[in-house]
Amino acid sequence: MNFPVELLPPLLALAAELRVLPEDIDEFFTRGGGPGGQKINKTASCVELTHRPTETVVRVQRFREQHRNRIAAYELLLRKIEEKLKGAESQRQQEIFKLRKQKQRRSRRAKEKMLGEKHRRSSIKERRQKALHEFLDDTGH
Repeated sequence: MNFPVELLPPLLALAAELRVLPEDIDEFFTRGGGPGGQKINKTASCVELTHRPTETVVRVQRFREQHRNRIAAYELLLRKIEEKLKGAESQRQQEIFKLRKQKQRRSRRAKEKMLGEKHRRSSIKERRQKALHEFLDDTGH
């Protein structure tokens, strides 16, 4: 597959896996807007990509340079197509699930188990401290 921009190997692999062909993508360059002043208003640095089979459209104007926006647009397009086709199995959805799982509160049972382990550990340490103090008292230190 020869995309008009050079993509990283993982993105090329993703494109092959999703069967995204460069000829199925329409590419448009438009003038940007927003912050950036005269440079943004006069140059066609905004990139809009349309993947015809999935009707996925992305528009990127993150950078001042058209070339960098093209690369970012292709990456975003591939990620969006992946999310559309794979749904919950897509990389982004897995990352979201992982974050939710990490932020979730522990269940009562898991919390009790964890606290039980902590109490056991602290009692072991307390016994060690008592034994150490008794030893020091016996030796006269």
